[in-house]
Amino acid sequence: MLRYENIELLNLLYGLIPIAFLIIYYRKWKDNALKSFGETLTIKGLMPSFSKSRENIKFSLLILCILTLIIGISNPQIGTKMEEVKREGVDLMIALDLSNSMLAEDIKPNRLERARQAISRLIDKLEGDRIGLIVFAGDAYVQLPITTDYSAAKLFLSTVNTNIIPTQGTAIGKAISLSMRSFDMENGQNKAIIIITDGENHEEDAIEQTKLAAEKGVFVHTLGMGLAKGGPIPVYSKYGNNTGFRKDKEGNTVISKLNEQMLQEIATAGKGTYVRANNTQAGLSALFAEINKMEKKEIGTMVFTDYKDRFQLFLSIALLLLFFDLVLLSRKNKWNN
Repeated sequence: MLRYENIELLNLLYGLIPIAFLIIYYRKWKDNALKSFGETLTIKGLMPSFSKSRENIKFSLLILCILTLIIGISNPQIGTKMEEVKREGVDLMIALDLSNSMLAEDIKPNRLERARQAISRLIDKLEGDRIGLIVFAGDAYVQLPITTDYSAAKLFLSTVNTNIIPTQGTAIGKAISLSMRSFDMENGQNKAIIIITDGENHEEDAIEQTKLAAEKGVFVHTLGMGLAKGGPIPVYSKYGNNTGFRKDKEGNTVISKLNEQMLQEIATAGKGTYVRANNTQAGLSALFAEINKMEKKEIGTMVFTDYKDRFQLFLSIALLLLFFDLVLLSRKNKWNN
């Protein structure tokens, strides 16, 4: 079993992308500057010790050094001992809407990001409960099977975006059905589903699936993301730049509005609670209070109880790569051709 003691530091890996682009840009600028002095053969004659392959190697060593350094400071740990641990809690499945309308910015920074922040805060409050993550748009998928590994839950949560589901729509019924299939209905734990969505373009079987869940003793709560006035849906290029807003066939800007009535009906049918998010309160704290009212039963779970740090290995590799980067000159010489 692998885990990271400081898993949030892995986000620094995203910094490798701009670093790589800056280095590539600088090298292209330098190449263009050299070309202004003459032809390629002339430049090579003036700079006989220059080696482009060495520059490529040093660039690779630098990127690998930063990569292993980041992994090292996040402290990967290997589980070495597994024991059965008794926990008291409930089984909780969160179904998160990833349709394009969740990019609307009527709540800041947008509906999806606010939902992820709220789920992360909920995970921080869990003690002994098991949690799973379903993502849905036009179809539903298991992003994280139900688990007590809260670090893994946060890691999987950080990866979700509207691009991972190809079919658009808001298939709430499919999300509820998949959540039910993901539960272990034989373990005797109390169970709940939290649907986080704006409720737009829902399919008609949502209420039916909710009633089926309620008949099996599973509570269905809903968290509405968005404001009553709604907001336009941004369109982004593949480079992440905002290129405008979605328009209908007549060329009018589409305004995405929260379908509050539908989410209230789902919560009522599921014997749960409906909460509407807004710019100041994400609402999961209210739902967490409802979850805490549920009877928490003891269950034995096999977990790793002893972990060994492995940061030393990655920091050693980073230092070794840095050493090679310093020793390897970008120019040829009599010792190193």
